[in-house]
Amino acid sequence: MALVLGSLQLGLLYGLLAMGIYITFRILNIPDLTAEGSFTFGLAVSAAFTVAGHPMLGILFAILAGALAGVITGFLQTKCGIHPILAGILTMSGLYTVNLCIMGSSSNLSLIANDTLFKMSYDLFGLDKEICKLLIAALMVIVIAVLFIVFFHTHIGLCIRATGDNEEMVKASSIDINVTKILALAIGNGSIALCGGLIAQYQGFADINSGVGILVVGLASVIIGELFIRKKTVTAGILSAIVGSVVYRFIVALAMSNSFFPAYALKLVSSIIVGVALALPAMQSFLNGKKNRKSQKQEYLRVYSEQKGGK
Repeated sequence: MALVLGSLQLGLLYGLLAMGIYITFRILNIPDLTAEGSFTFGLAVSAAFTVAGHPMLGILFAILAGALAGVITGFLQTKCGIHPILAGILTMSGLYTVNLCIMGSSSNLSLIANDTLFKMSYDLFGLDKEICKLLIAALMVIVIAVLFIVFFHTHIGLCIRATGDNEEMVKASSIDINVTKILALAIGNGSIALCGGLIAQYQGFADINSGVGILVVGLASVIIGELFIRKKTVTAGILSAIVGSVVYRFIVALAMSNSFFPAYALKLVSSIIVGVALALPAMQSFLNGKKNRKSQKQEYLRVYSEQKGGK
């Protein structure tokens, strides 16, 4: 039961990360590498405010911090003409120092002795700790998912979607694609940083290396989710990102619960799972192509045998 609850809690929390990556990766169609920096940025800001006795403000400012990171990356891309991948790397690298400063030049910040959003919920509702964690995670992901779904059906949301589909068409429609790109990057990284801020309070500490490899995890969640929900609408995409995140966490938990894998093999197990998830679309395409070729061959042999029989 603990395995199921823990995986579900983390899956829902990391669903915020997956939604943020879905926005930049699928909707905007930009390979944004800011995620590792913005995740840790939100984590560090949330931890610093929690230590100061303001966990709720920590969550709010974590979102603003992530949005700021997205704006910087967008500015580098649009106004400075820097390649999207390099712009993300520059922001991510710069944030490493910023995060260390926020955490008081320490690579690790403990929140054990401080009130967090989760601890406050225990006292307020008087429920079991694990149930409270699950409820908060579910509430957060539902609220953000609904906000995203509504936003991307508004005029400006449609402009962002159009920018990702066809930049030239959007330019011809007199829409400033620089603004739409910066806004989408700010929204996506704000969601990623919110995930980092909640994770810091959930686990009771903040580590400067928490964001390492987080982008690949988010991408894997998006791709796994698309295997379950195949519709190409924005609503389906956002929901699939959440589903993929939960499924990914269950896969990791099941793999690590096996005595075959030692505790230090977590990174290796995660890498294998991510690799398989990323390769699934190509494998599926190959199998479909092989099936089509087999059908074509059978049809050719059938027609050929009918022609021979007619003679």
